[in-house]
Amino acid sequence: MKRALVFGGAFNPPTRAHIELADYARRSVGFDYVIFVPTKKVYIREDQGKDFAFDDQTRLDMLGRIASSKEWMQVSDYEICAGKQPRTYETLCRLKETTGMELKLLFGSDKLEELQTGWKYVDGIMREFGVVCMVRNNDRAEELIENDAYLKSLSPYITVVATPEKYQSTSSTEVRKEIVRYQEIKCHLEQMVPEELEGLKDYIGGKL
Repeated sequence: MKRALVFGGAFNPPTRAHIELADYARRSVGFDYVIFVPTKKVYIREDQGKDFAFDDQTRLDMLGRIASSKEWMQVSDYEICAGKQPRTYETLCRLKETTGMELKLLFGSDKLEELQTGWKYVDGIMREFGVVCMVRNNDRAEELIENDAYLKSLSPYITVVATPEKYQSTSSTEVRKEIVRYQEIKCHLEQMVPEELEGLKDYIGGKL
């Protein structure tokens, strides 16, 4: 039976860290695929309180374009196409039914402290699927699990994967900030040159 990690999130936008960490985690536990499941834009804006979100189709398209060159990467539109944002357990059950694969949930260590108060159906997720937890922001994930009674009770179902240092703190938020910064610089430059040189970057061979 094929096995896949299910990686949910905003992917707003997907970053190199999302892709390379997912593949690193997949290889670490010997699974075949990672299924990326982007959440609905309305959930990102209203429930997560983000100030900006790429629309649903754009995020799907970005992930699909990346997946087209990676045999191990799949993308599901299940949550985006649902009438309302599904719970993680519901998504796992649906993907198990439609793919026929053995599944585990993949998330970052920053989610551990949210499990007891912010998640539903945690018992079902753990007992029926299990979790692969990627260390993020240099968290001491194993120590956190050991010292928290609730997390310790779940520890038989959690596999912690130490991740490369260079991706410990990369986030979509930082990428969005750089996009805004680039747009501001581009706008400033365009105001400084004649309109005939609007394509200045192309004119000088992309060195700008």
